[in-house]
Amino acid sequence: MKRVGLYTLGCKVSQYETEAIAECFEAAGYVISDFNQKNDVYVINTCTVTAEADKKSRQIIRRAKRQNPDAKILVCGCYSQRTPDEIEKMPEVDAVIGSGGKLRLVKIADELLSGGPKVSEVTDIYGEPFEPMRITRGPRTRVYVKIEDGCESRCSYCAIPSARGNVRSKPADEVIEEVEALAKSGVNEIVLTGIETGSYGKDFGTGYGLGDLLTELDRRKSAVRIRLGSLAPELIGRDFADKIKGLGILAPHFHVSIQSGSDRTLSAMRRRYTRERALENIRRIREYIPSATFTTDLMVGFPGETEEDFLETVSFAEEVGFLSAHVFCYSRRKNTVAAELPGQIPESVKHDRSQRLIERITEIGHRVLDGIVERKQPLDCIFEEMREGMWYGHSECFAEVMAESENDLHGKRISVMPIKRHGDVIIGKIV
Repeated sequence: MKRVGLYTLGCKVSQYETEAIAECFEAAGYVISDFNQKNDVYVINTCTVTAEADKKSRQIIRRAKRQNPDAKILVCGCYSQRTPDEIEKMPEVDAVIGSGGKLRLVKIADELLSGGPKVSEVTDIYGEPFEPMRITRGPRTRVYVKIEDGCESRCSYCAIPSARGNVRSKPADEVIEEVEALAKSGVNEIVLTGIETGSYGKDFGTGYGLGDLLTELDRRKSAVRIRLGSLAPELIGRDFADKIKGLGILAPHFHVSIQSGSDRTLSAMRRRYTRERALENIRRIREYIPSATFTTDLMVGFPGETEEDFLETVSFAEEVGFLSAHVFCYSRRKNTVAAELPGQIPESVKHDRSQRLIERITEIGHRVLDGIVERKQPLDCIFEEMREGMWYGHSECFAEVMAESENDLHGKRISVMPIKRHGDVIIGKIV
């Protein structure tokens, strides 16, 4: 039987897409194999969010060819969409498509294995509709469901709009059908995700948005738990907060993509909010949902960022009280506005700011965890894995929890009483 290995670089949206592609290959009679094994076909779903992501994509392509020189190498995703010529020049590659048309990959693989010619089919992503992908299964713990694609924010540093196109949303009835089928299969937590998740429904032109979708899922009791992917701060205003208030299905955890706490830097980034507006929206959600926790993405070293600007980001993190944050350094991307801005920051300064912010975020996160322990309220946990004799999982507010049990807790939803914090993890006792 034909064997295919798949590799994903990048975000949760890409991970979902690769799962859907795998199901298509399996339905066509392929064996889904470990990527590191000798396979007949390799599919690499690339990322282009940073220069390092581009580099890693090329490395993975070359690794696949080394594993089996006779294999067919198919490349798709954001990097190949944005700069297809770079991928086409690689002698290892047999087929290049972009961010759209990923469901064509099975047909392309069949044709290549039958002796067909090399393929280059990168289409205009701005003309692509929402690709009707879906998955039918997943682990009992957590799966991602893509409900939106594309971004229209046009931030000055970002290459993603040219790789993903405009906002396109999956019809609500299709989202509900997919979510309910996954829940019935035993999945305990479903994460609704997109390139700009909060823009869900913008393209419908009916006023129906993410808050309405969540309200409908809650009314139908469509899943055990729904969690949201990354949200832009300006998209979680009063209307959104009013709609999600009191929803039992929604996990009280919000990943808000802040990027910077400095108004000067946010303006240069062309973000669509100010420091105060972001704080106002976060405060409102916390007022409506007192148990809510927040995680975020924070960039350091944006062109022109001063020490004062950086310290404003630190103080913003302090004021919000983030559970955790993905801290990363600005990466210069060609064909973006920020690449040509004056005041490019030396790598040594970026690294220093990154380390300092990570240390502060760790301290802040520990305080958040300590507060959860002090409240002595049971946590609704879904356990994911055993490590060194202890079961690990995440609570509804996304705090990592570990507990001792002789039973198999994998994929189980269990109430846990927090006892104490150990580093970044809460130690609890099963109720």
